[in-house]
Amino acid sequence: MAQDYNKTLNLPQTDFAMRASLPQREPGMLAEWNEENLYQKMVDRNEGKPTYILHDGPPYANGDIHLGTALNKVLKDMIVRSKNMTGYQSPYIPGWDTHGLPIELKALKKVGVTADISPLELRQHCKDFALYYMDNQRTQFKRLGVLGDFDNPYLTLRPEFEARQVEIFGEMAKKGYIYKGLKPVHWCSHCGTALAEAEIEYADDPCYSVYVKFEVTDDKGKLFSMGAVPGKTYVVIWTTTTWTLPANVAICLGPNFDYALLKANREGETEYYVVAKELAANVMQEAGIEEYEIIGTVKGSELEYVECAHPFLDRKSILILGDHVTLDSGTGCVHTAPGHGMDDFMVVTQHYPEIPFTVPVDSEGRMTEEAGFSAGLTTDEASKVIAKHIHESGHLLATKKLRHQYPHCWRCKEPILFRATEQWFCSVDHFKDEAVQAVKNVKWIPGWGEERMTQMVQERADWCISRQRNWGVPIPVFYCKKCGKYHIDDASIKAVADLFRREGSDAWYKYSAEEILPKGTTCKYCGGTEFTKETDIMDVWFDSGVTHASVLMDRLGKWPCDLYLEGADQFRGWFQSSLLTAVAWKGQAPYKAVCSCGWVVDGQGRKMSKSLGNGILAQEVVDEYGADILRLWVASSDYHADIRISKEILKQLSEVYRKIRNTARYILGNLFDFNPDTDSVAYEDLMEVDRWALAKMNDLVKVAREAYDSFEFHDIYHGVYNFCIVDMSNFYLDIIKDRLYTEAAHSLSRRAAQTTIYRILRDLTLVLAPVLAYTADEIWKSMPKSSTLNCEHPVLNDIPEYDPSLSGQEFMAKWDRIHAVRDDVNKALELARNEKMIGKSLEAKVVLHCSDEVLALLEPVAEDLPMVFITSQVELQKGGEAAFTGEVAGLGVTVMPAEGEKCERCWAYRGDIGADPAHPTLCARCAKAISE
Repeated sequence: MAQDYNKTLNLPQTDFAMRASLPQREPGMLAEWNEENLYQKMVDRNEGKPTYILHDGPPYANGDIHLGTALNKVLKDMIVRSKNMTGYQSPYIPGWDTHGLPIELKALKKVGVTADISPLELRQHCKDFALYYMDNQRTQFKRLGVLGDFDNPYLTLRPEFEARQVEIFGEMAKKGYIYKGLKPVHWCSHCGTALAEAEIEYADDPCYSVYVKFEVTDDKGKLFSMGAVPGKTYVVIWTTTTWTLPANVAICLGPNFDYALLKANREGETEYYVVAKELAANVMQEAGIEEYEIIGTVKGSELEYVECAHPFLDRKSILILGDHVTLDSGTGCVHTAPGHGMDDFMVVTQHYPEIPFTVPVDSEGRMTEEAGFSAGLTTDEASKVIAKHIHESGHLLATKKLRHQYPHCWRCKEPILFRATEQWFCSVDHFKDEAVQAVKNVKWIPGWGEERMTQMVQERADWCISRQRNWGVPIPVFYCKKCGKYHIDDASIKAVADLFRREGSDAWYKYSAEEILPKGTTCKYCGGTEFTKETDIMDVWFDSGVTHASVLMDRLGKWPCDLYLEGADQFRGWFQSSLLTAVAWKGQAPYKAVCSCGWVVDGQGRKMSKSLGNGILAQEVVDEYGADILRLWVASSDYHADIRISKEILKQLSEVYRKIRNTARYILGNLFDFNPDTDSVAYEDLMEVDRWALAKMNDLVKVAREAYDSFEFHDIYHGVYNFCIVDMSNFYLDIIKDRLYTEAAHSLSRRAAQTTIYRILRDLTLVLAPVLAYTADEIWKSMPKSSTLNCEHPVLNDIPEYDPSLSGQEFMAKWDRIHAVRDDVNKALELARNEKMIGKSLEAKVVLHCSDEVLALLEPVAEDLPMVFITSQVELQKGGEAAFTGEVAGLGVTVMPAEGEKCERCWAYRGDIGADPAHPTLCARCAKAISE
C-alpha cells in the first residue's frame, strides 16, 4: 500500500485564529486585564528603576470621547507602555476636569430648573452629572487598551484637589500676583460670566461698520485757524461695533501720524473733517464725496485734548494719544470706549479721572440707562437703533457692510462682548520674564512650540481668574463688612484649605464667613470683625492649571514631570495655565518636555462636522474594526500635523494589520513543537540566512527604540510593515518553509529555523506591545513558554535592546545583495511560468550568468541558493548569454526545466530519487528525515 508522506511533514499547527475578530475578542481580554490589575503589575515590576512621569491633561467630563480624545489617550498609553518596557517605572494617573459652565448648564437643563434652586442643590446635580460622564469616559478609555490607575484617578472636584488649589491661590496672593480690579474682559452675556482667552474662538461675522462724525467744540487753537468753521468741523471715527458708541469718552490719535483737515462738499453743504492724511482718500470714497481738498495738516500729538461733542449723549469726547493706533483701516481716529476694550481701557487709565469710565451694558448684554435712548435693548438691537439715530441726526458719514473675525464663546457659540467689570486677576506681568525663561528650559516637540509659547506669554494680558457661576472652586476671599475691603492672609487660606480638605468646597456654601475664618480675625484696614464671602468661583483653567501640584507633588512625589502631551490648542489652554501657575508658585515650568498633536480631519483634510456628514466617532471605529486598528491608525500618523481618518484609511490599515497578524500566525504554526528552553540552537550553529533574519529584527529593534524615545511612532509602523512584508513574508519565511516542513523534526537545520523565528516573534511582539496592545497579548499567550520571560503579558517584559554585533555592515550588505539577486530570479521565473516552461518554482533549474564580482558573492553560499530561490537546482556560470537581465549589475538569469525526478514528499526535482529502496519515490534527504 502506498504511504501517505504528507503525514510525515511538520505542517503548521496553531490555535491562533486567522481572523482577528477584534471587536468580539478584545472585551474578553480587557476583562482579564482588569481582573489581574495588569496596570499595577506593569508598574510594580519596575520598582526601583528611574521614574518617567507623563502627566495626563484632564479631558472635560461632559460627553462621550471623540477621535481627538482617543488619539490623545492612545498616544499617552503607547508612551507609558514603552517607558515601562525600556528601563523606567512609569505610573499613569488619568484625570478629569469636572467643574465649569458647560456642566452647570447641562445639569440645570437636565433637572429642568433655572432659578428656584440653592447653590448646594445645583452643585450636587453638577457633581452627579460630571461623575456620570467621567465614568462613561473611563470605560471608553479602558476599551481602547489604555492602562492606568483608573480606580483612583484625579478629579478636580475632589476635596484634596480643591484644598491644594486654594493653597496655591494663597501662595500667589501672598506674592502679590492676585488682585481685584475693573478691567474689560471677554464676557458671554448668554452664559452670564467672564471668559478666559482660552475659552474664545473666532468666526467670520457679517456687520455694518459706521463712519461717525464727532463735532469739534474746542479746537485748542489748532483747527479753526486753518480755515475750519465752528459747528461744521468733525473728527471722524470708524467702528464695527456700533453698540459701543454710548460708551465713547475719547478719540485716540497716533502721536506721530499726519492728520488732514479736509474741506468737503457733502450734498451741497460744506463740512470739515479730521482724518489721518494717509486714509483721507479712502474715507472720502466710502462717504461718496468727490469734491474735497486738504486745507491743512497737523501732527496727532498737536491735537491732544481737543474736545468734541458726543453725537447723541450729553458728554465730551476728548482727543488723546495712543501707540496702539494704526493706519491699516478706518480713519486713524480711533473710537475709544474704555469699558469695552483693553487698549481703550489702558490708554484712558492714564487720564482718569479727568476722562471717566462708563460701561452702559449689563451682564445680560442689554444696554443700561447710561446708554440713553437705546436702554433696555440688546447690543444687536442697539446697533440698529443707534445707526438709525445718527443717520437722522446727520452724524453718520458712511456705512460699509463687511465680514470680520469676531470672538465667540466656545461653549454656546454666541458672540461675546468686551465689558469692563470687577474681576479677580492674576498679574502675569509680575513674573512674565521668569515665565519666558522657563519656556526656554523646556524641550518642545515639535521645536516650533518654544517660539509659539514664548510669543503667547510675552503678548498675554493679565489672567482673569474669576467666574460668576456656582459650579467650581470658590475664590477664597472675604470682605470686611465695615470698610468693604477684601481679606486674604495665611490664616484665612489655611482655614479654607483645611475646611475643603475635610468637606470639599461645598462647605463654602454651608458656613458663614465667621464660621470659616479663625476666631479673632480682624480687618487689617479698619479692625472690623464681621465679614462676607466672595461669590465668584475660579476659572476652570486655574483648576486644571494646578493639577501639577496635586498629582505630581502630592501623589507621585516628582515635580516637574517628564512630559505633557496634548493637542496644539492647549498652547493657549492647559500648557499655558500650568506654566503660569507653576512659575508663580515655584519659579519653573511643571514639565521638562511638551509634545503637541494636531486635529483629526477627514480623508480629504476637512474638519469633521455633522453638516458635512463626515464625522466618525471613536466608538464606531472600535465597534466595527477593534481598538487595535484605531491604535494602529494612531501609530501610523505623523500626529504633530492634522491627522486624517476615513473608512478607506481604516480599511487600508486593516489590511496592514492582517499582514502583520498573518506573519505572527505563520510563525506560531511552525513553533508547535518548539521549547525555547530545550530546543534552541546556539547562534554559531544558525545558518547565515538565519543570522541575517535576526540582524534584520535587530535593526527593527533599533528603529523602534529610537522611535519610542522620540515619540515618532510612525517610524515603528513603517518599520514593522516593511519587516513583516519585505524581509519576512517575501523572503525569509518563504525560503525556510522547506526546512521547517521536510527536515526531521529534531534536526539541527529545523531547530535552527525555529530558534530564529521564535526569537523574531518574541522580539517583534515586544516591539509591538505598546501599539497593538490586544494583539500583542494574544500572540504572547500563544507562544511557546520560556523560563527567561514573563509569559503572562508582553508588557511585563522589556523591549530588547539593539545589539550592534548582530548587524555587521559587510554581512548585511552581502545578504541584501543576495536578496536583490532573488528578486531578479523571481522575475525570470515568472516569465518562464507565463511561457508555460514551468509551473511551480521547484520545477525549475536556474542558471546564473555572473560577473566576477557577483560570482565572488554567490559562490560561498552556492549550496544555499536552491533554498533561497525555492528551485530544484542552481548553476553558477561566469559570463555567458542569459535569457533575462534584471536590476542587479553583472547578473543574467536563464530558467530551464529542473533535472531529475520529482520527490513525492518535498516536491523538489533531484537525481537521487529512490536511493533508499524503502522509499522509492523519495529523495535521499526525505528518506533520511523519515528514518530519523
